[in-house]
Amino acid sequence: MPVTEENGILKGTDAVIDKDFASALLAAEVKADYLFILTGVEQVAIHFGTPQQQNLLEMTVEEALRYMEEGHFPKGSMGPKIEAAIMFLEKGGKNVVITSIDKLKDALEGKTGTRVTL
Repeated sequence: MPVTEENGILKGTDAVIDKDFASALLAAEVKADYLFILTGVEQVAIHFGTPQQQNLLEMTVEEALRYMEEGHFPKGSMGPKIEAAIMFLEKGGKNVVITSIDKLKDALEGKTGTRVTL
């Protein structure tokens, strides 16, 4: 529950807690090697929804940061997932897989999904 402190007293407050960041933080805290981020698409893509769409099987943090800078991952869409993936890896995680729940088995086998690594 989100709280603020007023005169030494904690009070509940309205806030949005992003599930991707919360998951990444928890996974880093328990020193998990892998973080799986489930979403509505099979793979992360650049030029999403255009004829130039390119699905990504793998990307490094460096590539992810460049794609974010180029505007490929909007704030209300894939952006928070990519930011959470980067945060997890920078806190010691080894691998992030982003995919849809129905493709999770194939993603675990490396056939689909997007793997984000350092």
